[in-house]
Amino acid sequence: MKNKRTIIITIFVLILVIAAGATMFIYYQRNGENAARQVLSDYVDLLNQKDYDAMYTKTASMNMSEEDFTTRNQNIYEGIGAENVSVDITGVEKADNGYDISYSEKMYTSAGEINFSNTARIVKEGEEYKLKWNSSIIFPELGETDKVRISTIKAKRGSILDRNGNALAEDGQIASVGIVPGKLEEGDARESAIAKISELTGVSEDYINEQLSASYVKDDTFVPIRKISDSNTELKDQLLEIPGILINKIDGRVYPLGQEAGHLIGYVQAVSADDLKNHEGEGYNTNSVIGKAGLEQAFEDTLRGIDGAEIYIEDQDGNRKIELAKQDKKDGQDVKLTIDSDLQNEVYEQMKDDKGFFVIMEPQTGELLALVSTPSYDSNDFSLGMTQTQWDELNNDEAQPLYNRFLQAYTPGSTFKPITGAIGLTTGKISANEDYGYTGTSWQKDSSWGNYSVTTLTAYNGPKNLLNGLLYSDNIYFAQSALKIGAKDFASGLDKLGFNEQLEFPLTLAKSQYAANNGTSIEGETKLADSGYGQGDILVNPIFMASVYSAFANDGNMIKPYIEYDESKKGTIYKENAFTAEAANTIRDDLIQVVENPAGTAHDMQMPGVTIAGKTGTAELKKSSDDKESGTLGWFDCFTTDREEGNNLLIISMVENVQDNSQGGSHYLIRKIRTLL
Repeated sequence: MKNKRTIIITIFVLILVIAAGATMFIYYQRNGENAARQVLSDYVDLLNQKDYDAMYTKTASMNMSEEDFTTRNQNIYEGIGAENVSVDITGVEKADNGYDISYSEKMYTSAGEINFSNTARIVKEGEEYKLKWNSSIIFPELGETDKVRISTIKAKRGSILDRNGNALAEDGQIASVGIVPGKLEEGDARESAIAKISELTGVSEDYINEQLSASYVKDDTFVPIRKISDSNTELKDQLLEIPGILINKIDGRVYPLGQEAGHLIGYVQAVSADDLKNHEGEGYNTNSVIGKAGLEQAFEDTLRGIDGAEIYIEDQDGNRKIELAKQDKKDGQDVKLTIDSDLQNEVYEQMKDDKGFFVIMEPQTGELLALVSTPSYDSNDFSLGMTQTQWDELNNDEAQPLYNRFLQAYTPGSTFKPITGAIGLTTGKISANEDYGYTGTSWQKDSSWGNYSVTTLTAYNGPKNLLNGLLYSDNIYFAQSALKIGAKDFASGLDKLGFNEQLEFPLTLAKSQYAANNGTSIEGETKLADSGYGQGDILVNPIFMASVYSAFANDGNMIKPYIEYDESKKGTIYKENAFTAEAANTIRDDLIQVVENPAGTAHDMQMPGVTIAGKTGTAELKKSSDDKESGTLGWFDCFTTDREEGNNLLIISMVENVQDNSQGGSHYLIRKIRTLL
């Protein structure tokens, strides 16, 4: 009995021991599995952080240095633009001294998403589990001597075309000027050649020598120095006379009109690090270009092409082993403008020596036919790569060639008087035939104005009414009209036109305003009086002004200016009934008289066979009444009235510094406009 009991106890103890052992085995097994899983998870986290040194610490001992490990991983992962790497563990099996972990891996690359299944061996070294690494961890098919390649499939950037299909910006051929070091002469002749190359290209000698001394350069290496226009045959011929110079044709952005449309079209440049950061995930890469100014920037999303790419493994003999990912290219779309490149060129030629702008619009449709700001810059200089000397010259030029004048807002002077008149007629606060009865060239309401008075240039006989106020450009008449309208109704009338509003347009236009800082009230009688003839705090953008003036050609309706060509578009009303039809037509007829009547300030604009309505203007930029230093702006705004509908022209133009009487003030512009009609 005793023996039997002993046997039972012994068996029970053995069962407990076995159970405990099994439990411990399961515990350590699970612990090991969890540790192995964690190693792989940590490794992937470090990969996403691009911490290759830390990744190396997670690997088991191997015949690869940390430097070589880092270089291989970095070159591959960053070369293909790998991001958001993730793994999903699908199985764990016990193996010698560790575990085999099966997993599926996903990553996003420059060629799209890559997915694959793989197995990693996790082994125990001392007290730690580590990844047994080889190149197949990166991709299962990747051998130790294989390379991962990425091939870019270049997408075409869309062209910017004028209304007739002529290119204003397009992908074309440019010239890459480079040096083959082995063909340069030696000694003093070499130094002389480099000096000559520097002189012709605008690139510093230091930069040239720096490029020639780069580690990759051999005697037969083509060392690029500068991009130039392929059409600049004179410069190319001069460069090719220098031994060692080689010129290759490469793809690049070309601007056929150059300076003629610089501010309008803008330019592209290579993406910067900031661009890549700001547009992450949008398909840009280090070889991309991006619109930096003008319509190239405004229509970037339409114009830009998205490069295609192919990622593949190549063996040591240069043969393709397997394709990992492929993304087709997506060419950009063309943008067709309402601009007439011939007219754009004509206007630029008229204005190229001046500081000013021209806006030409069809008043019935709103199509913008020309937008010119002068002085200008050549868009090609930016796309080719501007030298520091070129940039400094542009940036420091007192004439401000980088300043886009048709986007800004300016004091309109007397070109604003028709607007005051139209508001007065629309509100019923003034009558076209009312004679204010004053005489002389200086006037003030009463003694409360102190030493301040409104002055006008011309004393004239006849009634002091709306027609003569416009005909003789009478400041006093429009100052009195503004006072009759009153500050509240005057501001309300301007609000109705869209003052203080952002006019929708691809390029950002300065808001037009009637009070300082886009305020909503005109403070004080003298400020209101000055506003009546386009001084005070009145500022107008020229494209917006074109829309306002279009109301005089469209029974009081303002047409919305637009620049993207639409064959079916016949004109969109921006502000309906901005003025009453009667008021608008009265102003139009009076502006015709400003041109046709011999007494009119714009009589020299009269041309046989065409009816023109127009208004001159000179805006004073005085800081005080005694200011003799600040310049003046000369304006001339006009439109044809009797051409076939859809074929009229409305012109808003300005030139700076017309205080130089040799220019003839606003009449300087009239002489230019006559050549365009």
